[in-house]
Amino acid sequence: MANLDKASVREEVGRLKSDFDCLSAEGKISAEIRALMNSLFMIIELILAIFLERSTKKDSKNSSKPSSQTDKDDSALSRPGSNGKGKNENKGQARNTRVKETVAISQVVTCDVCAEDLSNVACVDHERRARIDIVFEKVVDHVDAEVKHCPSCNATVKGSFPSDRHGPLQYGDGLKAFVINLLVGQVVALNRVQKLIKSMIGVVIAEASLLKFVLRLHQALATWECQATASMLNTPAINVDETSFRVDRKNHWIHVYSSGDVTLKFLHRKRGKAAIDEINIIPRYGGAIIHDCWSSYLSYHDCNHGLCGSHLLRELTFIIDTNGYAWARNMKRLLQQTCKTVSKSTEKCLGDKELANLQKRYRNILTRGAKELPDIPPKPSGKRGKLAKSDAHNLWERLRDYETAVLLFAKDPHVSFTNNRAERDLRMSKVKQKVSGCFRTTEYAHAYCRISATCNPWPIEDITRLSLFKSH
Repeated sequence: MANLDKASVREEVGRLKSDFDCLSAEGKISAEIRALMNSLFMIIELILAIFLERSTKKDSKNSSKPSSQTDKDDSALSRPGSNGKGKNENKGQARNTRVKETVAISQVVTCDVCAEDLSNVACVDHERRARIDIVFEKVVDHVDAEVKHCPSCNATVKGSFPSDRHGPLQYGDGLKAFVINLLVGQVVALNRVQKLIKSMIGVVIAEASLLKFVLRLHQALATWECQATASMLNTPAINVDETSFRVDRKNHWIHVYSSGDVTLKFLHRKRGKAAIDEINIIPRYGGAIIHDCWSSYLSYHDCNHGLCGSHLLRELTFIIDTNGYAWARNMKRLLQQTCKTVSKSTEKCLGDKELANLQKRYRNILTRGAKELPDIPPKPSGKRGKLAKSDAHNLWERLRDYETAVLLFAKDPHVSFTNNRAERDLRMSKVKQKVSGCFRTTEYAHAYCRISATCNPWPIEDITRLSLFKSH
C-alpha cells in the first residue's frame, strides 16, 4: 500500500474483514475475540467514513458553498459556450425618456470613376449607418408666483404654487427614481451615487436627502406589501429562504417569500422560529412551502413541505465523491430522471401508478443503503449529547424521514424541484452587502428589503411614477 487513496483504503479494510470472517468460519477465532473484532471493524468503518468526508474538498457542485468561495469559478457563465439560467430581467424602457432621431442624406453629386455629373440622376437605393449616443438633459422648471398689493385693503397677495412645490427647491420624480435605482437596483454605494448626480446636474445632493428618497418610497409601499402578503397566502406554493445581513455591525437575517410575480423580503434579528412567527406568513399558510430542510420550517405542520432538490443532489454528489456508495449514486439518478420526466409532462406531475412505482424504487434504494452504510455503535448509558454520524448517515436518515417532502414535486404540479427562485431573490442582497459593508440603521435596511422585493415585477422607474411620492 505505497499509494493510498479512498478506494485502496476501503479495499484493504474489506480484505481484512473478509479474512477475519473466513478464520471465524473455520473455528480458529474464539467467540470473545470475534465479538471484539466485529466491534473494532464497526468503529473503523465509521471512522473511515467520517475521515473521508473531512478530507474531501467541498465546492459549489457537491455542497452549498457558493462559487465565489471556491478556488476556481466553475459556474455556467465561466464555461465557454454556455449560457446562464438566471431570472428573466424586465427589459422595459423607463418612461421618463425621450428619443431624438434624425436622418441626414449623403448626396452623390459626381461619379467617383468617370466624374460624370449625377445631380439629376434618380436614387435607386440607400445604405444606412447609424450612431446611438446619450446626452443627459437637466430640466429646470421654474414657477414664479406674482406678489401684488391690494389697493383697497393694502393686503399683500401672492399667487399659488403647484401642489408638488412645497419649498424653494424640489427634486423631480425622475431624479428620485434614478437615485433609488442606483442605490437599490444597481447596488451602487451612497457616496458614489452622490458624486455621479453631481457630475450630471452640477448640484451636490446631501446623503441625507438621497436616503430620504428611499425612505419615502419605503413608506409609500407599505400598503402594497400588505396586499401582496394577502395574495401570497392564497397561492398554492411558496419558495422560502433566508440569508445573513449585516446591520450596524450586527448580524441580521433577510427572510424571503416568493410565489409567482410576488416577492416579499423581511429583515429580522433572528433566523429561526421566532422570526417566522413574527413575520406571520407561514403560520397562516396552508399550501406547500419549498425550502432547504431548515428545521424551523419543518416545525409547522399546517402546511405541506417540499425539499429543494438541488441541495439534495449536491449532498449526494459529495457522498459519491467521498465514499462511492452505490445507494447515493442510484438515488441521485432517480431524482434527476424523475425531475426530467415531470418537467416534460403536460400535467407537471406523475400519475398514481407512476408515483407508486417511484416510491417503491425510492424505498428500495434506501433499504440497500442501510446495508451499505457502517453500523452506528450504541450510545453509552449516561452519556449526554448525540452520537457522531457521518454526512452520509445524516443524509440517509433525512431521505428516509422526509420521503413525502422529497417527492412532493412529483405529486403536486405547483411545487418546483428546486428552491432556486428564493435563492435568486436573495442573491443581490449579498452583492449589496459586499458593496456597502453593512447598513448603519435598521430603518434603511428594512427599506432596502421592501423596495428590492417590490422591484421584482416592475422596474423602479415605473414604481416611483405611480404617484408614490405624493404622500409626504
